[in-house]
This record gives sequence, structure tokens and C-alpha cells, in this order.
Amino acid sequence: QVQLAESGGGLVQPGGSLRLSCAASGILFSINPMAWYRQAPGKQRELVAVITGGGSTNFADSVKGRFTISRDNAKKTVFLQMNSLKPEDTAVYYCYCNVRGTNYWGQGTQVTVSS
Repeated sequence: QVQLAESGGGLVQPGGSLRLSCAASGILFSINPMAWYRQAPGKQRELVAVITGGGSTNFADSVKGRFTISRDNAKKTVFLQMNSLKPEDTAVYYCYCNVRGTNYWGQGTQVTVSS
């Protein structure tokens, strides 16, 4: 059974940083691409960042240069380091993977950027 568990969200002031973690179980983590999505109130869920099993990464234009994604295959965990946070980054952040054609999502973690 695939399970994804996010942690690390919270309230941060503009310009601040947060690090999100997603612990995975039930998958061959080391070869599976992993991604972070976010959904702001009243908006569609959008892709934030993706990392392949080999470590290649891609980012939404809105977060390039501010966010990084990384993975620790030994701990089956993917991270999203968010720097220079802006109010428009406020959203629920979800960990995501696709295993043999089935989408899996974590429960989400709230990130609020506000002074």
C-alpha cells in the first residue's frame, strides 16, 4: 500500500524559508519520480517541482530560483526547500507520485506566508 506523509508546513513571514518533507512507503522509492503540487484557495492544483529517480529536477516558473527539490533514497523521503517565500506561495502543498498508472497523494500540509 502506497502512503505519502507530508510534514513541515506552517506560518512564515514574507522572505522567510520552510522545508517540507514527504515520507513514502509502499513504493520502489529510489526509481520513482516524486513531485510537489500546491493548491491555493479558489485555484486549481498546480505542479511546483518534480524530481526523477536519477535526481533530475524541474520547477514551475513561479518558484524557479527560490525552491529546490531533493530526495534521500535511503530514507525514502523527498524534500521541498522553499526560500524567499511570498504571500502568493500560500497554499496546501501535496506530495505526489504515480505508480504503475495510479496517482497517489499525501494528505497535504498548509503553508501560509503572511506578516
